[in-house]
Amino acid sequence: MPKRKQADDDDDAASSSSDISLVDVSFDFFDPNPKVDYHAIKRLLTQLLQRDAEELHVNELADLILSQPTVGTTVKTDGIESDPFALFTVLNMHLHHQNTSIKAIANYLLSVASTHDAAFHETLKALFSQSDAHVGLVLCERLVNMPVQVVPPMYNMLANEMKWAIDDGEPYNFTHLIFLSRVYHLSEEEESLLANSASRRQRSSSEANSSTKKQKKHRPPEADQDGMARPPDGIYPFHPEDDILLKSCLHAMTYPYVAPLPPLVQETRSRDAFGLDIRGRAMLIAGGVDVLRDLGGKMSEMFGTG
Repeated sequence: MPKRKQADDDDDAASSSSDISLVDVSFDFFDPNPKVDYHAIKRLLTQLLQRDAEELHVNELADLILSQPTVGTTVKTDGIESDPFALFTVLNMHLHHQNTSIKAIANYLLSVASTHDAAFHETLKALFSQSDAHVGLVLCERLVNMPVQVVPPMYNMLANEMKWAIDDGEPYNFTHLIFLSRVYHLSEEEESLLANSASRRQRSSSEANSSTKKQKKHRPPEADQDGMARPPDGIYPFHPEDDILLKSCLHAMTYPYVAPLPPLVQETRSRDAFGLDIRGRAMLIAGGVDVLRDLGGKMSEMFGTG
């Protein structure tokens, strides 16, 4: 049985006329399933960590996630035996400090921070060397067409599961949480090209709708920046909930991935829509269960829960 079912429908569905076609999808929330989820979780982790995934040992990371199936959530649409489309979980970096992947991630964060954020580096070095400070590594990733509305319930579920685990004497009483995410950078020229392309698509769509009197309702991509002012650094999140996390951060840094781009991507990235300048983001927040619950509440207020 799923933890929860959630329908993906729109608030204005009730007022929709018969000439609008709706796609109704039901999302089910499950515990991670060691029997069937390994490969899909590995793919989600690879998407999250991008070209540095191999260096960070995603095989071992997926195994570790599946070793604690009562803490964390996957989202599926076709029952417990199907592949998850989203993942949200937390790992104790101190408890698992000898795990190949956790050790690699800790060293990776220290190395990246030493280059891009000296203050963050000093904080991480202190946290990783203290036995009384327990850092939780929060991993949240989903397929690109998944609505952000699935995220607030996952935050609330994880907060509950951590509380129950703590009550049972399990090591989930964190002093700090590290969130890994990904962003993309657009130069002013690239942004102008994308804006012009979007404008042309909208005009074509309007003309098509006028002639056919038929419209298919869809959810815009999360990374769509329509109507938003350009950030000074040209950095945009793939996950809109990052904006809420950033407001609670002790430290946050955006960094280029360490592994080099494949030669073909290097040649085409700047002009290829599938070759965005994707970068990593790490965010450090003080707190544990209560902070997750508070963040989930803020996300519910901003995005709703579907």
